[in-house]
Amino acid sequence: MAKLPRPQAPAIFRGMFSDLADWLESPWTGPPPFIAAQTFRVEEMARDNRYVIRAELPGLDPERDIEVTVEGRTLTIHAERRQEDNAPYRSEFRYGSLTRLFRLPAKVDANDVTARYEKGVLEVSVPVREVMPEGTRIAIEKAD
Repeated sequence: MAKLPRPQAPAIFRGMFSDLADWLESPWTGPPPFIAAQTFRVEEMARDNRYVIRAELPGLDPERDIEVTVEGRTLTIHAERRQEDNAPYRSEFRYGSLTRLFRLPAKVDANDVTARYEKGVLEVSVPVREVMPEGTRIAIEKAD
């Protein structure tokens, strides 16, 4: 079957919305940049009785741009990429806030959680404790 050529946007449309026209005429590779969900890629694994999350966050300052918090069974990684130059130019870099939430295997003490940033990868490690159910004997009343 012959492949039909993609239609070209009218010149007036292209003049007003050149980025959108370029996207519409390009082969499909995903959502357009103006609606793309901003997120970051992660790996989750168990290692040495620990739950480990590795997040790809290149080019960020861990002291200024990344925050890791634990509340109950929820671990949150929040990162913010700031635009440093406001000069008018074309940029495909993404700026803004990025947040991912992770459900932890059990409630953890935030003091036991460690985080390390190296070569653009944030590694958060949470100890996995064996939860032993507490057994309680329930008294049974005898009905008369």
